[in-house]
Amino acid sequence: MAVSDLGTIRRGLETLWTDDRGAVLLAIAAGWFLSIGVRLVYPVLLPALRTEYGLSLSQAGLLLSVLWVAYALGQLPGGMFADRFGEGRILVVSTTLSAVTIALVATAATVSVLFAATALFGLATALYGVARYTALSDLFPDNDGAAVGITLAAGEVGNALLPPLAGFIAAALAWQYGFGFTVPLFLGVSLYLWLALPARTSGPTSAVDSLSLETGRYVLVALAKPAIVIATLVQLLGFAVWQVYTGFYPTYLIEVKGLPTAFVTVMFGLFFALGVVVQPLSGAAYDRFGIRRSLPAVMGCAAVGLALFPLLEGLVPILLITMLSSTLLGVTVMTMPYLTGALPTDMQGTGLGTIRTTFMLIGAGAPAVAGVLADLDLFDEVFFLLAGLAVVALALSQLLPDQ
Repeated sequence: MAVSDLGTIRRGLETLWTDDRGAVLLAIAAGWFLSIGVRLVYPVLLPALRTEYGLSLSQAGLLLSVLWVAYALGQLPGGMFADRFGEGRILVVSTTLSAVTIALVATAATVSVLFAATALFGLATALYGVARYTALSDLFPDNDGAAVGITLAAGEVGNALLPPLAGFIAAALAWQYGFGFTVPLFLGVSLYLWLALPARTSGPTSAVDSLSLETGRYVLVALAKPAIVIATLVQLLGFAVWQVYTGFYPTYLIEVKGLPTAFVTVMFGLFFALGVVVQPLSGAAYDRFGIRRSLPAVMGCAAVGLALFPLLEGLVPILLITMLSSTLLGVTVMTMPYLTGALPTDMQGTGLGTIRTTFMLIGAGAPAVAGVLADLDLFDEVFFLLAGLAVVALALSQLLPDQ
């Protein structure tokens, strides 16, 4: 990449903040910071929840599954609501409902209430998932990749900061406060979104004002386009790799590599923290070069890191491999703007919601498969398989027409 290309990418990032849209971008990024970060508070507070409610390990795992399945299932209605009622309205509703439902989690009196409140929280945050992409695509048509990159990077900051902060608060006070401190944060961001965003960022017409067979056919025809199908497969593979890598990274390094828990925890946080750099740069590169030239760079680096993971030992090599593998965080920054731009404007939310529900539900099965392989003493092979999936995604990206 030439120096002039780096300068172009830098200028593309700077233009995001040159007018009133900077406040809008900050508002959307703040919402995502909370939406994803609070979901990752659950693993940190899980031991306290087990003690409080007498949960077995399988019940604790089921609680996490309820959270993520609810999030996946909420993508489609979230997209339809964004098309029907407006992106800005749905983002406000999502953060407001998130405040209410996480308060229910913090005050749950029984196990059944805890599970029900967790499912509602997953659905509430799901409303944010699609609307933020379509709003960014509408508001930043010339550099939506960079805008998405900054928003996702804010989410990685949430992943790095909110779980340990919740753990500290829970240890100092009680686990309820580890969830409860986020309630005023959600309400504050909701107010900020209401003030900063227009109620609707897309055009006044919507293809989903009513549910009918004709509407369904229109949506399915749009989703069946080769570019949409291929880009969805690339996103599915990237999501599956991310799910397995982040799900088993600590366990593999501690149980197989024998590394200290403290070091592994720092490395795991570093992986997400690097997204603050990787994602804005990946988005700006997508804007500048298109998906066919940009995605191979991030997916190729990730594939190399994944393949080296079982082969190298020691603290410094693991640090370097973690940094190399963090380019995996740049994949969604490219695929989501590409899919959004490829969909008709009058059903972007519905189409993107359908796509996200599909690949999230399918991709959610990847950790279960990896766990079975690990139990069969094939833990090393899991990472070789992930590297292979990354290469397949890279090859598929070359079939996509640049937009």
